[in-house]
Amino acid sequence: MKKNVLASALSLLFAGISCSASAAPTIAFEELGRYATGLADIDEEVSSGETVALRGDKMYVTNANDVSLDIVDVSDPAAPLLVKRVDLKAFGAGVNSVDVSSKNLIAVAVAAPKKTDPGTVVFLTPGGQVINSAVVGANPDMVVFTPKGDRLLAANEGEPDCYGLGCTDPEGSVSVIDVLPMKPVLPVHTIGFNGVTVPAGVRIFGPGASAAQDLEPEYIAVSEDGSTAWVSLQENNAIARLDLNSLAVTGIFPLGYKDHGASGNGLDASDKDDAIKIRPWSNVLGMYMPDALAQFKAGGQAYLVTANEGDARDYDGFSEEERAKNLAEEHPTLADIPGIDEKTELGRLTVTNTPPNGDFENIYVFGARSFTIWNADTGARVWDSGDQLELLTAAAQPDYFNSHNDENEFDNRSDNKGPEPEGVAVGRLGGHVYAFVGLERIGGVMVYDITDPSAPEFQDYLVTRDFSSDEVGPDSGPEIIRFIKPEVSPTGAPMLVIANEITGTVNLMGLKPLP
Repeated sequence: MKKNVLASALSLLFAGISCSASAAPTIAFEELGRYATGLADIDEEVSSGETVALRGDKMYVTNANDVSLDIVDVSDPAAPLLVKRVDLKAFGAGVNSVDVSSKNLIAVAVAAPKKTDPGTVVFLTPGGQVINSAVVGANPDMVVFTPKGDRLLAANEGEPDCYGLGCTDPEGSVSVIDVLPMKPVLPVHTIGFNGVTVPAGVRIFGPGASAAQDLEPEYIAVSEDGSTAWVSLQENNAIARLDLNSLAVTGIFPLGYKDHGASGNGLDASDKDDAIKIRPWSNVLGMYMPDALAQFKAGGQAYLVTANEGDARDYDGFSEEERAKNLAEEHPTLADIPGIDEKTELGRLTVTNTPPNGDFENIYVFGARSFTIWNADTGARVWDSGDQLELLTAAAQPDYFNSHNDENEFDNRSDNKGPEPEGVAVGRLGGHVYAFVGLERIGGVMVYDITDPSAPEFQDYLVTRDFSSDEVGPDSGPEIIRFIKPEVSPTGAPMLVIANEITGTVNLMGLKPLP
């Protein structure tokens, strides 16, 4: 079931919400089919179908807990058929990411049994035969081929196992693997952060960690000519730019902070107020902390689109999450912030106890509950969706506003990142450029026309989660969004593919431009 909420959402937006909205949509969607791995179990907290890649009539779906890759025939998108499940346990303990190249080479990132040890990228044929593998950095979290398919990039997150005596904190890095020609031993180039200038505003805060250890690559976007890559450094609230010719970091952009006290930047701060209360809050600043990012060009200028999920560090020896009320009790300079001592206002809001520059005049929340467009050359913020994502989901699902992804409840994520935008893809269609933003918690995908990067226009909210059932599903927890170009689509027309980790399902949607 695809629920179109454009009319109700636009009525809310035009009622005084500060945003640009389109009364005439320029894109239409058709739900073509759904694939289910059959491996997900919400009660046992077993996820699957976390990431997906598609080219031609084959779709590749990862199963992290099962340490496997599903190869699915999607020649008929209405009836996806599992062709083969490839067991990858020989290479590690968890599958994190998959991509398929323009040369039909498949790459899968596999984490080591001990995540602080080097991981592995496994290369396979379209039919699932292992061709080769390469050792990369610790915990390869995402892989992507360059447009020509001659290289594969892996974001090695390098998370610690704990902080303190006897703990291991590997350095974050990006591995660049030369895959063409395919040699018995593949050349692996490591781009690290040792010696790189880290500007003020980048969060370096792990106890005892060097900058190289503290910077944790999460997701990668590659320019159309394959010369530049941008890497989200989620916990650090920054983006790194890489030169793929010189194999070096050429800049790190601190993303700054979102003023949730400004009009149009509000949020719902409490899961205990039994109400939808999206409003500005003074002295509340959001750390963008993007997960996925995508790149596009407009007017010859390169831009980045980020899904501002937010992520806290929580390890033995160091945990930064704290309720605002408790933090104010520890730091009296926060006590005068309005509503900070009330659980129905700011009191339960999840904030960091390690704010930038030791600033205990404000409280800092994880993520920005938004997506943002940035200048890819300078890191300057061009546009942010403000509080639109919460407003739109409130209009679409008022009885299940800010629901979690594993239970159908009302308002149980307002205190912590709200709808939690995580995945993002960008695609061109009919002379327009679109951003597709997945909401990890409440579910669904927000669609915006971003042809003018400074004035995006809301198009649609695609929802396939059915809250009327006692069971969560049929789709919940969108993790990865893929825009499929017509030339590599099984239908010959553009598609949108959405991987849902909680239900282990993948949605296949057809796209077409409207006149």
